Amino acid sequence: MKEKKKNIRWIRQAHHKYGFTPLEVHQIGETSPLGRLFLTGFTMVELMAVLIILGLLMAVVVRNFVGQTDRARVITTKANLKILHLAVNQFKMDTGRFPNEDEGLSVLIVPPDDVVNYPPDGYLDTTDLPPDGWGRDFVYILYPESGKSFAIKSYGADGEEGGESYDTDLLSTDAN
Repeated sequence: MKEKKKNIRWIRQAHHKYGFTPLEVHQIGETSPLGRLFLTGFTMVELMAVLIILGLLMAVVVRNFVGQTDRARVITTKANLKILHLAVNQFKMDTGRFPNEDEGLSVLIVPPDDVVNYPPDGYLDTTDLPPDGWGRDFVYILYPESGKSFAIKSYGADGEEGGESYDTDLLSTDAN
């Protein structure tokens, strides 16, 4: 009789379920004829700890990625300014004059009517003028306030004159 009560109690315990998730797993090494089932899973504290760690990692990655993108746009803009500046100087050496502000940078890919020694492929490797890092056109300025012969300007991230950090204006005379 004592053995029968012990088995009934053990069977009730064997069907008692623990945990929070519906994943049922047999206990390893159990000798019960019915098998013992447990619900296994993570506690709420463990889940919150993982979510907090993932959130912190994502914040660091996003912050670093955004900074790298803006810095890459500035570097691309400076490189394009340098290419355009050299092309305008080459135009000056070949023709004896700088492009006027009406012609702008388009003379680097389309020959003006009064130029004789214009190279057949133009002064750029492409058939289009490169944009700045933010996808906007550069501005050509003949005899700017800096006292230089010309300058090519990008208005930075905000697209407006002036600004600080990534919004600052970039000039071809500064990139050299």
